[in-house]
Amino acid sequence: MAIDPERQFKPINIAVLTISDTRGPEDDTSGDILAGRVKKAGHRLAARAILRDDADIITAHLNDWIDDPDIDAIVSTGGTGLTGRDVTPEALDRVKTRDIPGFGEIFRLISFNTIGTSTVQSRACAVVARGTYIFALPGSNGAVKDGWDGILAEQLDSRNRPCNFVELMPRLKEP
Repeated sequence: MAIDPERQFKPINIAVLTISDTRGPEDDTSGDILAGRVKKAGHRLAARAILRDDADIITAHLNDWIDDPDIDAIVSTGGTGLTGRDVTPEALDRVKTRDIPGFGEIFRLISFNTIGTSTVQSRACAVVARGTYIFALPGSNGAVKDGWDGILAEQLDSRNRPCNFVELMPRLKEP
């Protein structure tokens, strides 16, 4: 990470969304990891929810959070695999303004170093939706750590050089 000490850290408001048919608040370890890292980085945990793998429900919830002025970014965990129940990327397709293709590519590169070729089974992705960033990570604890530690910790830090997602936020709604 290339942190420029001359730049000021600007905390942002991040919502954490767990997508799972089996996890609840008591065993949402990947959501706990994300929430902990958000706070440790100095950002505000703006909201947190657990939803079942249902594209309509996910889409409706995302739309509510996208329209909330107190949420700058959403990080989800779960629902990015290849089975029929894995519908997080499809829900993101319904709300997106634009894709951030490099996010999934870099995630799989980082994940390859952890789990080898099994990373090809991940559909981790990211989009901008009406000015809000949405990052979709797989549901495993390792994947959440890879995604946050390897990409999001840097890109959501306003001091990161040569550029970062935070400095683009004021311009995300440009026509």
